Amino acid sequence: MHDSRLPEGVRESLVHDYNAVQAMLDKIEHGHLHLSVFGRVSTGKSSLLNALIGEERFSVSPIHGETRFSSMQAWNEVEAGGVFLIDTPGLDEAGGEDREALAKEVAGRSDLVIFVIDSDVTETELTALKALLAQGRPVLIALNKSDLYTEQECESLVASVRSKTTGLINPNHVIVAAAQPRPQTLIEVDAAGNEVVSARARVPDVAALRLKLWEVLDAEGKTLAALNASLFAADLSDQVGQRILAARQELGDKLVRTYCVGKGIAVALNPVPVADLFAAAFIDVGMVVHLSRVYDLPLSRKEAGSIVRVIVAESAALMTTVWALHLVSSALKVGTLGLSTILTAGAQGAIAYYSTYLVGQAAGKYLAKGKSWGDGGPKKVVKEILDSLDRDTVLSDARREIQARLGLR
Repeated sequence: MHDSRLPEGVRESLVHDYNAVQAMLDKIEHGHLHLSVFGRVSTGKSSLLNALIGEERFSVSPIHGETRFSSMQAWNEVEAGGVFLIDTPGLDEAGGEDREALAKEVAGRSDLVIFVIDSDVTETELTALKALLAQGRPVLIALNKSDLYTEQECESLVASVRSKTTGLINPNHVIVAAAQPRPQTLIEVDAAGNEVVSARARVPDVAALRLKLWEVLDAEGKTLAALNASLFAADLSDQVGQRILAARQELGDKLVRTYCVGKGIAVALNPVPVADLFAAAFIDVGMVVHLSRVYDLPLSRKEAGSIVRVIVAESAALMTTVWALHLVSSALKVGTLGLSTILTAGAQGAIAYYSTYLVGQAAGKYLAKGKSWGDGGPKKVVKEILDSLDRDTVLSDARREIQARLGLR
């Protein structure tokens, strides 16, 4: 967390990830397993966890989206001392983008996921299910609220879910449950012959789900924990790497623009064309060396010079008109013994600005890929950059900025 090679803003953004790593290390050290529920709002996720635990530990409410934050409780069965159950917010909460991200994060750091549905699986649920499976975590599907359906309807729903998840979920991992079944209505006739209606609570039906969970945990528990730890580490490494790269690219872009202005002014003020070219090369090489330090991939001036020459050669082949204008402007300076410098400074400097910007962007791509041009080589990289740039706008903006710096109108 105190690595001076990382920009300060990046180090601060990694605090959450550092804490997550510490939690994962603690989990591995104590041999804990994490099981999370995942699913739409009001499918009975919290009720299902309470039924598995046998106590009202998780908040259950008829209010839509009551679970706003993830919560975790230890499973209190004798053999479950190291197993923790995690409740998560619903996937489809109104304005719940942050909650959905939180739910996915919790699921991604769990060893096994119980995907809870209360009817036939929808396209939205299938999309979420595929996202979970893509993270490499095993998933059980719990068809909750089975008490709302007849036995035949339940069989049809299970068959449909298994059909829609063919190739994704083991058919035996689609389990029927009733975490909070409706009270049973009783009608009795008293001594006077009057009917008396009463309600009798029914116990949750989660035996099949509990059995399947223990079957999976008993067979694969340690493997799941080790697999999840490795996947978590790989995911986190990718996320951190992307944030560091993004920060370096931002710093690199600022650095490139600084060199662009500096080169533009230097070229605009220098009336000797040969010196223009030498100065341009010197500035571009210095920029690439500096840029390589931003990416923590230091280059020597010789290496940087080779990269600049490659980029300039590819650029010249792809945009000959710009380079021709560069040479014409330089020739104009000599023909007038430098008296036309004021007239041509804006145009000449703008082209120098543009060429350095192109060199900087291409060098940044090269460094971002770990000193590699990737498939297609430097020509493809330069062409993609050229295609993405609005040359006229860049030249116009550069000319105005350079003229402003030189005090010209």
